Amino acid sequence: MTGGETRVEKDSMGEMSVPTSALWGASTQRAVLNFPISGCRFSRPFIRALGLIKEAAARANHDLGLLDAKRKGLIVQAAEEVIAGKLDEHFPLDVFQTGSGTSTNTNANEVIANRCAQLAGKSIGSRDAVHPNDHVNMGQSSNDVIPSAIHISAAEELKNHLLPALEKLHRALEAKAKEFWDIIKIGRTHLMDATPVRLGQEFSGYAQQIAYAKERAQKAIEVLRELALGGTAVGTGLNRHVDFPAKVMPHLDQRTGIEFFEARNHFEAQGSKDAVVGASGQLKTIATSLFKIANDIRWLGSGPRCGIGEIQLPATQPGSSIMPGKVNPVMCEAMMMVCAEVFGNDTTITWAGANGNFELNVMMPVMAHDLLESIRLLGNGIDVFCDKCVTGIVANKARCAELVELSMAMVTSLAPKIGYDRAAEIAKESARTGKTVREICREMKVLPEAELERALDPVAMTEPGGEGAAGG
Repeated sequence: MTGGETRVEKDSMGEMSVPTSALWGASTQRAVLNFPISGCRFSRPFIRALGLIKEAAARANHDLGLLDAKRKGLIVQAAEEVIAGKLDEHFPLDVFQTGSGTSTNTNANEVIANRCAQLAGKSIGSRDAVHPNDHVNMGQSSNDVIPSAIHISAAEELKNHLLPALEKLHRALEAKAKEFWDIIKIGRTHLMDATPVRLGQEFSGYAQQIAYAKERAQKAIEVLRELALGGTAVGTGLNRHVDFPAKVMPHLDQRTGIEFFEARNHFEAQGSKDAVVGASGQLKTIATSLFKIANDIRWLGSGPRCGIGEIQLPATQPGSSIMPGKVNPVMCEAMMMVCAEVFGNDTTITWAGANGNFELNVMMPVMAHDLLESIRLLGNGIDVFCDKCVTGIVANKARCAELVELSMAMVTSLAPKIGYDRAAEIAKESARTGKTVREICREMKVLPEAELERALDPVAMTEPGGEGAAGG
C-alpha cells in the first residue's frame, strides 16, 4: 500500500504524501517513515480495543450533547469496521514507536475520520464530515486511550482465550488423575527415589496448579478493569466533559461483557503501569506452573525403555532425521518454549513499567505487544498441549510396579518398626547387591511374613499413617 499513487494530506507539521488508497493521514505517514524498526504491528485484539474506545466515546459524547447525531452515526459505523477487523490493513505502524502510543491513537483517529468521509460521500482527506481530533478524539488523549486499550484488549483476551484454554486443561488433568488413581508408582524428591505415590495423586497436583492458574487469570482481569479513560493528557481530565467517564464505561461494558470502571486516581493510572505489570506477573506464574507440568510429563515419559517410562505420550511426529522410530516429547517442548517466551516478555514489561516519568509512562506500546503476545501464546500453547499430549497420555502400569519394587525407598515404611539405622543398612544392602528391599528383609527375617507384607504394601504408603518420623 505504500507504493503507487499518492495524495497530499496535512497535519500540524505540514503536508505529507500518503498512498492514495490508505485511510490513514499525514501524522500516521510520518510515523510510518520514522519507525521502520521491527515490522511488528499492534495485534488484532489491540486494534479492536481502539475501535471499541472510539465507538464508546462517540456514543458518550452524543449522550452528553457534545456530538451531533449524524457525526456520531458515522463514527460508530466506521469504528464498527475497526472493531470487526475490516480496516486492519490501515494500521501499519511499528510497535516500536513513540512511547505513549500517540502515533497509533492518531492512526485510529485518522482512519476513522477518513472512513467517515467515504461513508458521507466525501473525498478521503476531507475533514468536513468528521475531524480526527475534534470529533473522533473528543474528550480523549493518547495518554488515556492507549493505556485503556491495553487494559481492554488484555482483559478480553484473558476472558475469551486464556481462561477457556485453562479450563479445558484443568478438566483433562482432573480426568487423568481419576483414571490413574489406582496406579502405584515411585515418588521422587531431589530426582531420587522416594516413597510410593499414586500416579493419580501426581496428576491431581498438576490439576490443582491449573485450578490456581485460572484464579490468577481472573485476578489479572480484575486489575485491568480499571481504565485511565477520562484522564486526558496528564490525568486532570482537561478538555473532556465532567461526566464523560460515567457515560463511556457502560458502552464498553455492553460490548465486552466486562465491567470496566473509571480509574480511582488518574495520575496513578497514567503515570504508572502497575496493573499491566501485575497482570504480566500472573501470566508469568501461570507459565511457571505450565513449565513444571510439561517438564514433569516429558521426564515421566522418557525412554521409552532406557528412561523412566512410567507414562507413554501420544506419538505426534517422527523425532529424528537419522534415528528411525525415535519419537520425541515435542508437545511438552513446545509448551516449555512458550513459557520461556512469557518469562522474557514479563521481564520486558517489568522494565517498561518501571519507566514511567512523572505523569506518563513512555514505554506503553511494547508493554501492550508483549502482554498480548503472552496471553496469545499461552492460550494457543495450552490448547495444543492439552489436545495433542495430555488427553492421550497412557500409564505404563507394569513399569510403575517394577520401579516401586526395585526402589530402596520402600524401606522407609520399615523404619518405625525396626529403627532408622537398621532400615538404612537394608537400603545400603539393596544398593550393593541389586536385590529388592523385600528380598533382603525376607533373607534377614526382620519381620514375620504377614507383618512384612503389610509394612511393604505400596498402596498403604500412599496414604497418611505409619509410625515414627518421616524424612525427605
